[in-house]
Parts: sequence; structure tokens; C-alpha cells
Amino acid sequence: MAINDWPLQERPREKLLQQGPDSLSDAELLAIFLRTGMAGHSALDLARNLLKAFGSVRGILDASLAEFCAERGMGESKYVVLQAALQLAQRHLLEGLQRSDCLHSSALTRSYLRCRMRSYEREVFLCLFLDNQHRVIAAEELFFGTIDGATVHPRIVVDRALFHNAAALIFAHNHPSGVAEPSQADIGITRRLKNALGLIDVRTLDHFVVGDVEIISLAERGLL
Repeated sequence: MAINDWPLQERPREKLLQQGPDSLSDAELLAIFLRTGMAGHSALDLARNLLKAFGSVRGILDASLAEFCAERGMGESKYVVLQAALQLAQRHLLEGLQRSDCLHSSALTRSYLRCRMRSYEREVFLCLFLDNQHRVIAAEELFFGTIDGATVHPRIVVDRALFHNAAALIFAHNHPSGVAEPSQADIGITRRLKNALGLIDVRTLDHFVVGDVEIISLAERGLL
């Protein structure tokens, strides 16, 4: 049965309008983005098949174009819609950081970093450049590595801090292994960056290590 033939209160779009987005299951939310089904299968059927194939919403959003399109009823247009939704979520979180004090919005900072960095297959080093009120001026990915690490150059970080006229920085990088525990190399480069930035009176507020589940703050560990 097509979704249009369902009772109004059971259709995902109408249910969202009447009861709010929290009332929808993962499959119902996905069905709204997928919009259309195929012969004999509604958009909700396709959404359930995707969740079964990839295991979770995250698995679907992390899938490559080829992997996604290999599933029955999927194509480039549906892939583009879901990737655009993910990017909107990242930008929504970043705008929140641009309006708030990062030091007092640790949960928001972690949410943004998790949304942006958790699925990377190689190590990426990101800098959040902050103003005097600890609001984000810009977020830039500066260094990229293999699955084992990224080479970080303090001179480039200093140059970008001067370019943005930043008063403080927060660093973040992911561990593709999924384990967020900081290494000695992570601690060492953080201290080198802090010393280099200190020469131009720019403060280092924190360094987050993003794992599959956990995000560890070096500041909270007393490692700055």
C-alpha cells in the first residue's frame, strides 16, 4: 500500500506535523527524505531496507555513493538529499558555536565535532578559531594523514590564527581506529602548538580527540 493510502495520522509527514519530529522512528524520518518508493514498495519500505542493510542511520549516511546506489530503489538523487541533510546538521551546530561561548558549551562543541569528524577514514586535524568571547570565527581542517596520523605544522596554525585575528584556538582531530585515547604524540603536538601560539598572545583552550563513541578533552585531563 502506498503511503498516500495510509490513514493521515500514520503518514510520516503528517505525523511529524501533528506530533513533532521526536515522534518519528528512524525509518519514518528517512522516508521523508527519500520521498518516493518504487513499484510494490513505499518510501518507508525502502527506508527500512536501508536500515537493515547498513545497520543504522549513521551507517547509511557514512555509505559511499556506490554502496548507497547498490541498494534496491536507491540512486544519486536520494544520496544527494541525505548528504545535504547531514551537511545542514553540521552547519546548524557550527552556527550555534558562532553564537555561544565554547568553554561553556562543551556539549555543543562535542556534538559538532562528532557530527563532522567521526566518520572520517583518515586522520584529520581541525582548528576552531575563536574571538575574545570564545565564539567560533572559523573552523578549518588544516592537516590530513593516513589511518595512522597526520603531520601538524605549528607555523601554519600560527599563520591561520593571525589571518583570522583569533584570540584563542581549540584543536580537534579524529582517531580512525575509533579509540579516542590521546597518544603521547597528541599531547606533544598540543604543547608545541600552545607554545607557538603563546608567542603571539593567542590562547590554546583545548584539544579534543574524536573517537567512534567517546570524545576526550585534553584540558579536562589536565594535559595542556
